[in-house]
Amino acid sequence: QVQLVESGGGLVQAGGSLRLSCAASGRTFKSYAMGWFRQAPGKEREFVATISWSGGNTYYADSVKGRFTISRDNAKNTVYLQMNSLKPEDTGVYYCAADWRGFATTRINDYGHWGQGTQVTVSS
Repeated sequence: QVQLVESGGGLVQAGGSLRLSCAASGRTFKSYAMGWFRQAPGKEREFVATISWSGGNTYYADSVKGRFTISRDNAKNTVYLQMNSLKPEDTGVYYCAADWRGFATTRINDYGHWGQGTQVTVSS
């Protein structure tokens, strides 16, 4: 069982940066693929980024490619999302998720473990 806790959200001006962290409990964290998703008000939850268990494979939504970077530190049981050049359309609740199969995946239904989310607000 993996429990996930996100942190690092907040209010930032357009063009600014934030780094989100997701701390995981459990010894099996290092074998899980991890993903970041976000949900804007009135919209469905959408894929942002994913990383394989080893960190060797990463994928990004087209809307964040070149601006966001996902990484992980298996020794610290933590996955990160570095967000640069933020835009107002990046506003939403950001969720961390884990998939026991270990392979980076963009499909929301592959993820069986979810955190509570952290709010990111980008002002124009």
